[in-house]
Amino acid sequence: MSNQKLDTPVQYIKGVGPKLAQVFAKLGVITVEDLLYLVPRDFEDRRNIKPIAQVRPSEFEVVKGEIMDVDVQQTRNRFSIIKVYLNDKTATLQAVWFNQPYLSKLFRPGMKLIVSGKVEISSYDHILQLQVKDFEVDTGDNLPIVPKYPLTQGLYPKKLRAVIKTVMDDYLKYVADKKSRTALQVLHFPTDPAKTGPARDYLAFEELLTFQLGLLLQRKRYKEELKGRKFEIKEEYLEEFKKALSFTFTGAQERVMNDIYDDFRSGRPMNRLLQGDVGSGKTVVAALAAFIAVKNGCQAAILAPTEILAQQHYVKLSALFKKLDCRVDLLTATTSSAKKREELKDQDVVIGTHALLEKKIKFRDLGLAIIDEQHRFGVHQRLALVKKGFSPHVIVMTATPIPRSLALTLYGDLDRSIIDELPPGRTPVKTYYVPSARRADANEFIRLKIKEGRQVFVVCPLVEESSELDLKAAKEEADRLQKYIFPELKVGLIHGRLKGDEKDKIMKDFADKKIDILVSTTVIEVGIDVPNATVMVVEHAERFGLSQLHQLRGRIGRGSEQSFCFLVGDAKTDDAKERLKAMVATNDGFKISEVDLKLRGPGDLFGARQSGLPNFRVADIIRDEKIIQEARRAAEALVEKDAEGARNRWESQGEKFKDPQKRFEASALN
Repeated sequence: MSNQKLDTPVQYIKGVGPKLAQVFAKLGVITVEDLLYLVPRDFEDRRNIKPIAQVRPSEFEVVKGEIMDVDVQQTRNRFSIIKVYLNDKTATLQAVWFNQPYLSKLFRPGMKLIVSGKVEISSYDHILQLQVKDFEVDTGDNLPIVPKYPLTQGLYPKKLRAVIKTVMDDYLKYVADKKSRTALQVLHFPTDPAKTGPARDYLAFEELLTFQLGLLLQRKRYKEELKGRKFEIKEEYLEEFKKALSFTFTGAQERVMNDIYDDFRSGRPMNRLLQGDVGSGKTVVAALAAFIAVKNGCQAAILAPTEILAQQHYVKLSALFKKLDCRVDLLTATTSSAKKREELKDQDVVIGTHALLEKKIKFRDLGLAIIDEQHRFGVHQRLALVKKGFSPHVIVMTATPIPRSLALTLYGDLDRSIIDELPPGRTPVKTYYVPSARRADANEFIRLKIKEGRQVFVVCPLVEESSELDLKAAKEEADRLQKYIFPELKVGLIHGRLKGDEKDKIMKDFADKKIDILVSTTVIEVGIDVPNATVMVVEHAERFGLSQLHQLRGRIGRGSEQSFCFLVGDAKTDDAKERLKAMVATNDGFKISEVDLKLRGPGDLFGARQSGLPNFRVADIIRDEKIIQEARRAAEALVEKDAEGARNRWESQGEKFKDPQKRFEASALN
């Protein structure tokens, strides 16, 4: 059990109370211990603050001065700008806050401020302008080295520091680990900036070690305590399957299948993450696994996130399984109610969307559950499918390459296999950034490729015009291309609002070369396979996420012909420029995912609620990759050496990783 003193709700700390406790809850701070571990994200050295007259443009500076004037402006789209004129008797500087209107009530002439941020020359009135990153009121007793904590509306730096000092004085002694006490002292009351890095790393390691223990104990229980089915892997099964293929497996596919064979033979339920970049051949690996399950008298289910992907799997796999005398069925939201009510007795392999998870859907004997594009499903949805069988084997597939640090955190309880080799004959896609002003050049290239017999995808972000984002609508783009740019060609349109049979007809026409240019929304992101389509044009590419751009590019380059991807748009922000730069530089999905993780963070990359990301207080998945791997190794050694001690540690500390809102609701505040 954790220390009861450290479990004290923050509302009972002097100077907090119920109202401020609700503000702290937004930061994930529910207890005294949470507050002790609310470590600074950065430090500001104020030992030698420059006079304003000595600051220089393009530099990050810390200055202090008296407010001479406050100017609050609002643009047409209700975007607020606060300009505060600071003077320190050597010069005047304009401090600027963007879109934080509530601050206008705080500032008044005569008040003294300390501000930090990047300095530029104002393009409007040509004076020094500092875009404020952090600030606080100067009361004359400020610290020489100031810890910078995460904040939220209603919580100011000085107030937070005062509360933390109270907690450190009254509760630090209850932290059991002496090294942790020292590390917390160094971080909250820094005297030497050089010591803060090692102190933070120690706390991050301890936190990650506890979390990895939880994952490994769960994995250990799955492997050692749960009974599963043993599947026979007969050579005749493999020969029969491979004869039905028109190609041979790559070395990477063979290696992954060997991992799966070992799981099937183990007598324990498989729980495996199968990663592979777009076009690497995950689907055929899943098909072989399903075929082995069927040969062992069981059923297999493949869960896909969208109807179009489920249909694509069905078309591709039903042709293969027909040669193998396996009965395949498709179950989606548009499947008739009568068919959904039937018990799935005769089918060998069932492919479907969320419709598979409905309570009335019952399998004869589900022995293998395959979840495609796992990051689009929540953990509970995965479990809902698994519960439809008796300890079925589970394969979780994703075409979104996951950096190792995130995989160890997000899927640390799963065994992991990677298909890191593309099928032979694939030519890497050439990718180019095309500013909007040069779109005509891309059009000429498209015309040339279509004359050579090739086809083209044009992807737009929205179906209907949005005045806010000023994006081209797919309908308008299709009309424009057909009427004004390519009147001699056949332009088609597909989007998510079409009915399933309408989408099927359009995709069949495209595959049959009845359509030269297919204008689409992102419904083609996954599942579309038309090898003759060798050009992909992405409109307003700066509006797309990096992972999504990579998925879209994966729709071409699926044959031996050279393919080309044009990213059309006008990248203005630094993030947009970085995304497009990464796309042009590499086709390697893992390198792209590393950039994406750094730009967006793990929560935005997968959606924190969907992915089940833990609530880390100190550790950072992006910056702490090496520490994550060290913690994993240490956890493996500890579970092997002292499983009981590892379990005790997890049971006493695992509560910290739960959703802060749920912890808040369960605290003394309610």
